[in-house]
Amino acid sequence: MTIQQALAPRQPDEKLTTIIKLAIMAVGGQGGGVLTNWIEATARSQGYACQATSVAGVAQRTGATIYYVEMAPMGDGVAPVFSLAPSAGDVDVLIAAEMMEAGRAILRGFVTPDRTTLIASTHRALAVSEKMVPGDGIASSDEVRAAAEVAADKLIMFDMDSLAIQNGSVISSSLFGALAGSGALPFPREAFEAAIRASGKGVEASLRAFSAAYDRAQNAAVDPAQADQAKPAAAALAPEGPAALMRDWQALTDRVLALPAPAQEMALHGLRKVVKFQDVAYGAEYMDRLEEIAALDDAAHGFVLTAEAAKYIANAMAYDDVIRVADLKTRGARFDRIKAHMGSGDRPVALTEFMHPRAEEIAGMMPAAMGARWEANPKAMARLDRWFNKGRRLRTHKLGNFLMLYVLGGLRGYRRRTLRHKYEQEHLARWLDTVKGAVAGHYAFAVELIRCRRLIKGYSDTHARGLSKFDKVMQAAELVRAREDGADWVARLREAALQDEKGAALDGAILTVRSFAG
Repeated sequence: MTIQQALAPRQPDEKLTTIIKLAIMAVGGQGGGVLTNWIEATARSQGYACQATSVAGVAQRTGATIYYVEMAPMGDGVAPVFSLAPSAGDVDVLIAAEMMEAGRAILRGFVTPDRTTLIASTHRALAVSEKMVPGDGIASSDEVRAAAEVAADKLIMFDMDSLAIQNGSVISSSLFGALAGSGALPFPREAFEAAIRASGKGVEASLRAFSAAYDRAQNAAVDPAQADQAKPAAAALAPEGPAALMRDWQALTDRVLALPAPAQEMALHGLRKVVKFQDVAYGAEYMDRLEEIAALDDAAHGFVLTAEAAKYIANAMAYDDVIRVADLKTRGARFDRIKAHMGSGDRPVALTEFMHPRAEEIAGMMPAAMGARWEANPKAMARLDRWFNKGRRLRTHKLGNFLMLYVLGGLRGYRRRTLRHKYEQEHLARWLDTVKGAVAGHYAFAVELIRCRRLIKGYSDTHARGLSKFDKVMQAAELVRAREDGADWVARLREAALQDEKGAALDGAILTVRSFAG
């Protein structure tokens, strides 16, 4: 060989350029292994040599696994040598079974604009790090979508999980259909369907989901879930009931229409939530409180205070007590939703509820005077804690356990007499008095005080932690009430409270406020 020949650029090996490289990024329980097997079977049925490997992940969302498939035509009968794992910039097809897995693939360089077809489902399977944040810790899917549009050569993205559920199957079937419909693999549709039939499990449902996803991928249509996000508020909020109650409801909605226009939509949602929680009379109390706030508001500020109050007063009045939790767990719509999600059809579903009420919840269910006496007695509270605060598993598909929760959930008429209701009403009144006292002197400060109510949510321990944080923020807010930037500091305190469960960030923010506010 001459020096010139040795230095000349090598021509790419034709055998290497014919290898198709496909990576699947899936979360545990999504059927990534089944999808990989179908792809292997399809390739081999078409005379391709094929190899599949997988690297299992850990925790977060029951384990995120990377499946890697390489395939190539046999040609002269000599099987090619395949790689064991994907490399950045060297993937032809990337299948992401969840939105953030698509983002992870883009960050790792598996998706490139010169060659990669990205097939991704737009639904979310939240990571533990997203769930544990007291506020809204959900990562933005919009950022992933924007990155995907730039990073991929061809993009197919829609909610494949919902599509599979609608057809009584799981997401692996719709991902397989989207792969076939994308045209990224040189195989006919019949070969993909034959692989599903050969598996012999859930064939008909899998074929239905495959077909629906195939058509969507072929049409490359806009995700209908996005087009249907906004539904007419009037249709969504039109209740039905006895004539007398409907007259009372109409009177309340007339009061909503008398509110400033920017607050009406939220007020209608809030009214419906409060009435559903208790009764029409409770809805009238909601309107009384909201109208008191609206009387202090003005158009110069865009009626922001009233709109915010419409949301957070409703949330405060519709608190999570034992009665509401039992009611929610025994509603027919919930059982229908669970059966639809499980795809059980007419088959029975066994359902287990995990419950561990604290002594405070039990005392809160007592009549106000009796509950106060129990709470004042540490020995009595310790006894309640021993009796009730333990892990309980109630199988609500069994009649006895279901009836117990059903009866408990039907006690809303008794709710007004309970100690918990007394506490909630007193706390609500103090909060609104503080807000009303701040409006005239510092409008923005009052708005931020209203928004602080978002700190209180949930049930049992979660509610207790949120209530503690709320009270801390309200106390610290008094230190900055007279400052021009007082509203900004209240917002900072609230955001600090939402950063971690234990409240370490909030404690640090309060120390900062005290350092300059005395």
